[in-house]
Amino acid sequence: MPRSTPEEARLLILAPVGKDAALAGERFAAAGISCRACRTVAALASEVARGAAAVLVAEEALADGVEPLATVLDRQPVWSDLPVLLLTRPGADSPTVELALRRLGNVILLERPMRVAALVSAATMALRARARQYQSRAQLQSLEETDRRKDEFLATLAHELRNPLAPMRNAVEILRLAAVDLPSASGLADMMGRQVSQMVRLVDDLLEISRITRGTIELRRAPVELSRIVAMAVETSRPLVDGAGHRLEIALPDEPVWLDADATRLAQVISNLVNNAAKYTDPGGLIEIDARREGTEVVLRVRDSGMGMEPWLLPTVFDMFAQGKAASGRAPGGVGIGLTLVRSLVQMHGGSVSAESDGLGRGSVFTVGLPAGTCAAPPSMEESPALGDQVSGAERPDVLVVDDNTDAAESLAALLEILGARSRVVHEGTAAIAACETQAPQIIFLDIGMPNMDGYEVARRIRALPGAEAIHLVALTGWGQDKDRQRSEAAGFDRHLVKPVDVQILRSLLRHAGAWQVQRADAGTHPEDGAGPETAVAHTGFTSQE
Repeated sequence: MPRSTPEEARLLILAPVGKDAALAGERFAAAGISCRACRTVAALASEVARGAAAVLVAEEALADGVEPLATVLDRQPVWSDLPVLLLTRPGADSPTVELALRRLGNVILLERPMRVAALVSAATMALRARARQYQSRAQLQSLEETDRRKDEFLATLAHELRNPLAPMRNAVEILRLAAVDLPSASGLADMMGRQVSQMVRLVDDLLEISRITRGTIELRRAPVELSRIVAMAVETSRPLVDGAGHRLEIALPDEPVWLDADATRLAQVISNLVNNAAKYTDPGGLIEIDARREGTEVVLRVRDSGMGMEPWLLPTVFDMFAQGKAASGRAPGGVGIGLTLVRSLVQMHGGSVSAESDGLGRGSVFTVGLPAGTCAAPPSMEESPALGDQVSGAERPDVLVVDDNTDAAESLAALLEILGARSRVVHEGTAAIAACETQAPQIIFLDIGMPNMDGYEVARRIRALPGAEAIHLVALTGWGQDKDRQRSEAAGFDRHLVKPVDVQILRSLLRHAGAWQVQRADAGTHPEDGAGPETAVAHTGFTSQE
């Protein structure tokens, strides 16, 4: 942690007569106070910018104005409030003194004549106050460093957790696709899929803590119909709702209700509210979602028949890490940021959210209000492919999987084969480059964190190969922060997907492999892929799967 510099320990003196400043300096030096005399206000301001513990100024020295010094003081960081000792003439305050009080901030008036001991004592008190400010600075810097390390830890933890989740999800999808005629195996696959999805949500929550506190969540707004957002949310929450045996009822207007919103983020809002309702409602309860347009607002409510809330809890229910006791005495689960995230995302959309409850055992109601949008020409959307839709025959794309994690690579390759691709697997960068030189694939799924040569360097070298501009490069990694996506884009990747990847995204990539090859070679653009709502965010611009 940086310590105070010698300049920051100085008492700067500005007196109208140089001899007065020198004499004062001698007195302070005798008391162990480091001093520096300045000839003008501008010189004083320059020294303050270099560092100072306090300033001693005679009233007469400010006759030509205080602006150079005031300008420097206005730029002080939040922890700093430099003491200014102002030696005044006896009697009523002059306009110069009034201006100094108004513009120089932490001004201490010392009326002359005064004893030398009193002057030294005043300066010593100012220096001690400044020393406490330096302590505050050190504490702030320590907190900032702790926060930075926390962000790094969360990112690393999420990466390490996502790596084993990737082959687990691949295996679940293989089992699900291969066990169509085996109901028992299909049930096991569904169960495993729900648990993997829950683990993915917990990992994502870890990163959301950092994003909320740093204010780095970004919205990708577009006209979107409310029923689509609700469908996305219900699909995410359905395993938790069904697992608890709840009944979910949805009432939406017959006519389309449009919003100018980030569909993925609003689906996250509704899903979090439904998950919260499921968590705090005893098994077999009722959860209701209803929405309607009220004037210039779209109002959506999530009601439950659960345990309700006491009045004292309502004002804090959206606070970070606030958690009540779950239904039937169960541990609430999660990390306690779901409702905090709801409030943040709703407010970013220009809306509001509130919670109501008539008390314990009376259920709860969460109300979200959002500005209504308009859409003159609703965007067309293709239906998501059915689970069994795979590419086949001559359309089968050639895919290369590059990952030093054998389980992750082999399971992804096996899943891609079932989905209709011809897959090859290599486990390090030089082998990937050699494979491209021998026979360039249409799509490469490339891990970033490989030893010897990382994925960024592999991507750059592949892009330098003749004809490699037609290859669709997909970064497949456990790293999912904005800086990671930016590095991937700079290295030549077309997509940045975060492990574990949803099977619908893989299917969409395979279906459009040929079109991407042609368009990248011709103009470097991507076709509309017609993916379902859960994959759309991964194919509109350079972004990661959230």
